[in-house]
Amino acid sequence: MKVLLLGSGAREHALARSLARDPAVSALIALPGNPGIASLARCRPGDPADPEVVIEVATSMQVDLVVVGPEAPLVAGVADEVRAAGIPCFGPSAEAARLEGSKAFAKEVMTAAGVPTAAAHVCTTLDAVEMALSATGSPFVVKEDGLAAGKGVVVCASRDEALAHAAACLGREDGRVVVEDFLDGPEVSLFCLADGRTVVPLEPAQDFKRVGDGDAGPNTGGMGAYTPLPWAPEGLVEQVVRTVAEPTVREMADRGMPFVGLLYIGLALTPAGPRVIEYNARFGDPETQSVLARLRTPLAGVLLAAAQGRLAELPPLEWSPQSSVTVVVAADGYPAGPHTGDPVQGIDEAESVDGVHVLQAGTRVHESHGQLVSAGGRVLSVVALGDDLTQARERAYAGVSHISLRASHHRRDIAERAAAGEIEMPSLAGVLDAVSAGAGPGTAVAASGDTHAEEPTRSPSQEP
Repeated sequence: MKVLLLGSGAREHALARSLARDPAVSALIALPGNPGIASLARCRPGDPADPEVVIEVATSMQVDLVVVGPEAPLVAGVADEVRAAGIPCFGPSAEAARLEGSKAFAKEVMTAAGVPTAAAHVCTTLDAVEMALSATGSPFVVKEDGLAAGKGVVVCASRDEALAHAAACLGREDGRVVVEDFLDGPEVSLFCLADGRTVVPLEPAQDFKRVGDGDAGPNTGGMGAYTPLPWAPEGLVEQVVRTVAEPTVREMADRGMPFVGLLYIGLALTPAGPRVIEYNARFGDPETQSVLARLRTPLAGVLLAAAQGRLAELPPLEWSPQSSVTVVVAADGYPAGPHTGDPVQGIDEAESVDGVHVLQAGTRVHESHGQLVSAGGRVLSVVALGDDLTQARERAYAGVSHISLRASHHRRDIAERAAAGEIEMPSLAGVLDAVSAGAGPGTAVAASGDTHAEEPTRSPSQEP
């Protein structure tokens, strides 16, 4: 099988690593790839969000499957063009990718499918945002409606900060924001393969969005992740598939836009049960790095089955019992203004640590001296497997200690609380006590003015 992989980040490097290890894959091509992926695949230059470029590469290389990594090609309709050319594609259509491309559309689908989520208000004016913030109360949750590379969400106690983020989003062309009730509880990322009808879940993971230890600082694209989740309630995956993934896939099929690809479900485990924070329409970064490190089932055949509507025919996926921890090494200045062009060294030394491999993201080979240098904000993902989270953490950070990148930074607390058994589920009684005392989010109502609000699913603070 010849496979064309679209994208250039650490997520795509993780996908390339799994695909290259599949005995069924005879050739792996990446568009455009990165220096790390180039050791596993033939990299071709070009824009993966340009359908004409993708079709030219796919047809000239006579590939049997196209795998779309990042979100931009999906929203641009690349998967539609690939399928129209008669090539199986793992990735949803542009219509179906609106689950990620528009937070407002995602909320509409959740409501129609009966998916448990936070009450929400879709606003197109600052006056409407003001009213929505008054309705939800603090902590405030403000999301940019469109794609924002994982950095379009602000969760804060400051009304002024929430308004400033909303104003910045509304200032863009066709700007809209979604204001939501705050969901209290640990967050979980669950990836579900879908072929338009059948859903197959992967192992759940948890990622770390804030740039600093203890969840300090601004949101990023993700500073680390781990799996499995020893603290997660028993039966969580089955419950989320039954109440979230399958209803969503059915709703999308009923709308004439079947979802074929990876449905990423971001959850908050609240006292009243799992609540959906967001959908993405592709593998998440950096969770993919940890999740795929534990997948034993050959990946290419699974993705091809999803692309061809055959997931129901597959046997259950097989997983390593080991734990996986991913630590992102970021460039100086990330996320505000990352410095690029600095030498990246120590990858071989990091990979000499037992159980460690390094995935490249923001890297390139310098044109004049041929040295690997930084080319983005999140430069490397250091991934480690261990017998438990404690060992996986030790190995991951041992690997990070070998990386040399001027003024780079990373979080030092990835999976720390989980390994120590310190993650607890919030109690419903505690939430109700806070609400009765006047704390936490208020009852959500539709803001007046230029806003559109669906009939919301109640947030935890509204549950009886």
